[in-house]
Amino acid sequence: MHQQAKSDLVRVLFSLDVDEDGWPPVSAETMWARVLSPDRVEIDNVPFFVRGLSSGDEVRVVRDDDGMLVGTEVIEWAGHCTVRVVPFPGGPLAGNLQRVLDAFAPLGITGEGIEHFGLIALDIPPDADLQAVIGLLRYGFEEGWWDYEEGNVSEDWRSAG
Repeated sequence: MHQQAKSDLVRVLFSLDVDEDGWPPVSAETMWARVLSPDRVEIDNVPFFVRGLSSGDEVRVVRDDDGMLVGTEVIEWAGHCTVRVVPFPGGPLAGNLQRVLDAFAPLGITGEGIEHFGLIALDIPPDADLQAVIGLLRYGFEEGWWDYEEGNVSEDWRSAG
């Protein structure tokens, strides 16, 4: 997340389609954003459930009937990738979210955790060593540390994998 006071940020609502398996486990997610213009914001945190969105992306917004800002489309991608990691409670990391963040920190990767869902959302900057990040994700999966999903990745990410 950018180093900006929360008082300078607004909340933006994103509606989500829940699939037949109940994923994601919520029908909406709100995210912090910095206002760029009346109809544009820059996302200032990592999405837990919104697909196709990453930290730093510019998003078009509208106000709903209650005055809430609602994200409608990504206008400009900032180059960050978003990957979600769920550590296995019975695995070597014992479901510990901080241990997941600690595993990725040496690669310059940050993220946010949501304890209620046992989920980490990783923010992978455009200058990250994508092969090393993908390698660690796969290694952790193969070793029974976690499962993961790609929430928003680039062509460079796909090529590195």
